[in-house]
Amino acid sequence: MSQALSMFNSVGPAAFSNLACQMAPYFSTITPEIAELKPNHAVVTVPFRKEITNHLASVHAIALCNAAELAGGMMTDASIPAGARWIPKGMTVEYLAKAKTDIRAVADGSAIDWQTAGDKIVPVEIFDAGGVKVFTAHITMNVKLA
Repeated sequence: MSQALSMFNSVGPAAFSNLACQMAPYFSTITPEIAELKPNHAVVTVPFRKEITNHLASVHAIALCNAAELAGGMMTDASIPAGARWIPKGMTVEYLAKAKTDIRAVADGSAIDWQTAGDKIVPVEIFDAGGVKVFTAHITMNVKLA
């Protein structure tokens, strides 16, 4: 079990989210909560706040990217074999609708072979409070096995 997943299970979503933001401070700009974390699955929620909006009063593109990277990274960490390492290499995104509410980023790694090294494409979908898909990301994670 990954150290991050073990910590998540030990301290719970709120405390773990604070720890994650201390380790990577930029994530704190969106005030995220890592609500769910297990191998092949992560959910990150982000409250709607004026500080993360754009000129259209919707969630800013980079805030959406930030949530996607956090969800994808946490899910990758919980999914790779013990001793393996990962780093994001790139991200392709689509903005599908304006997000004017809290958002929920869902990373699904169930179709990914985590037992081999190399580039893995991690899909992340972001939904608004009404369940409307507002954003998708495909994050290339480079995995190195121990």
